[in-house]
Amino acid sequence: MKFLQKKVLLGTVFITGAAILIIEIAAFRILAPYFGNTLYSTSSIIGVVLGALSIGYYTGGILADRYPSRSLFFLLILLAGIFSLLIQVLADTVLRLLGYSLDMIIGPAVMSTVLFFVPSAILGMMSPFAIKLLSIDSREMGRISGSVFFWSTLGSIFGSFAAGFVLIPRLGISTIVISVGLALIAIGGLGSISFLRKHSIIFLVLTFFIPGGIGLSIDVRNAVSPDNIIYEDDGFYSLIRVQDTKIGDRAARILTLDRDTHGVLLRDDFDSFFTYLDYFPIYKLVNPEAKNFLFIGGGAYVAPRDILLDHANSAIRVEVAEIEPGLLDLARRYFDLPEDSRLTNTVMDGRRFLANREDGTYDVIFGDAYSSSLSIPSHLVTTEFFNLVRNKLGPHGVFVGNFIGNPSRGKNLLLASEIKTFRSVFPNSYFFAVTSLKKEGPQNFIFLGIKNDIYQLDLNSEDARMRMPILAEKIIDTSIFSFEMAYVFSDDFVPIEYLVARSEFQ
Repeated sequence: MKFLQKKVLLGTVFITGAAILIIEIAAFRILAPYFGNTLYSTSSIIGVVLGALSIGYYTGGILADRYPSRSLFFLLILLAGIFSLLIQVLADTVLRLLGYSLDMIIGPAVMSTVLFFVPSAILGMMSPFAIKLLSIDSREMGRISGSVFFWSTLGSIFGSFAAGFVLIPRLGISTIVISVGLALIAIGGLGSISFLRKHSIIFLVLTFFIPGGIGLSIDVRNAVSPDNIIYEDDGFYSLIRVQDTKIGDRAARILTLDRDTHGVLLRDDFDSFFTYLDYFPIYKLVNPEAKNFLFIGGGAYVAPRDILLDHANSAIRVEVAEIEPGLLDLARRYFDLPEDSRLTNTVMDGRRFLANREDGTYDVIFGDAYSSSLSIPSHLVTTEFFNLVRNKLGPHGVFVGNFIGNPSRGKNLLLASEIKTFRSVFPNSYFFAVTSLKKEGPQNFIFLGIKNDIYQLDLNSEDARMRMPILAEKIIDTSIFSFEMAYVFSDDFVPIEYLVARSEFQ
């Protein structure tokens, strides 16, 4: 085979290998707004793509043996490009219409199959097809196979790094998917042009199908998207959306990351709608002279704002560790967060921030890194994390955390495990149901951990009744839980997704 033709085939295999990984990584962001970033989503996407590739390898080998044609090879790439564009069409139609109605266990597998199976299978055909074309009139099958898989895998490595470090941080997911599809169509169309000349009707159908499908996607997206979104963009870790709406008869502004609500500000008095934030001042009962505060998770920065306003004339220090870079600016633009020199923001995972913090301790650490059962960072609920928090607290330090659980009988294993894990590090701890233990379904719970194991919190004292009269009514009698079956979470074992699924869908 001519030298140039060989290089073209190997270069094409490199590009298709990159396309597979770019699509696969983008898939996590496509499904996240509907099913969260869970192990079920991860396992479903990887499993479906690998299954599709295995079928592609097998059928590609059969097809290559029967029709060893370069035109057909490139035509398959063109078809892969079309079905890659169809990912965006289906994401804007089927996924938007059905995504929220499917549960978090079965839903990711179903939608991964609908969206990503066909293009991944077709792209999987490329390697065996290229091996067949390169091995015609050659006895070096081993070297040829090795070269093809080398360039295909190298392309996948390139696509993985390009998606994570360059494309997703700078482009929208829809732009990435459409660009990959159009690139594959361009390569496939140029390579199979002689085939398309002989079959002009196919070329005409494809020409009308591509823009028609994208147009349908845009129409449906506009039809199902709310018209009161004032900001929407892909962040580093999630789809960020700011939306104006009404809660009852009150105007509200909502921040969502993927499908989870991370902040609600009532527009008439600039107060938070989240009632669990009303429990954060509980630290005053233990350490009323607190000056140094840390928030693990910023969200809409409503809680840090409230601390600053509550200590308007005090020389306090408020630090926030928020992993999503753009949220601080959005909080200032849309959620009434003032410019204040007492506020320091660090773009970093909260646990990593604490581990790297060598100087000083905190009077109060607030844990507010998730707001629904679909976005529980597993590394922030383990004994290792709570030990790190305890070590960063001063002698009279307090940890106040917002957690999610279901108190219903038979579904409270997640909540019991969270309490058991927390208590193993903070023996002097208290737990409060934000709504009521009688409420069915998942809800917020406030965990209070006091570093001083001797101090006793008296919720019936005059000071406690004056500051937070509701606390005595909402404290949880943990004797109602059966802790024998509950887990103590560690970095080695933290089955969050299993427990969330059991809590919500049992």
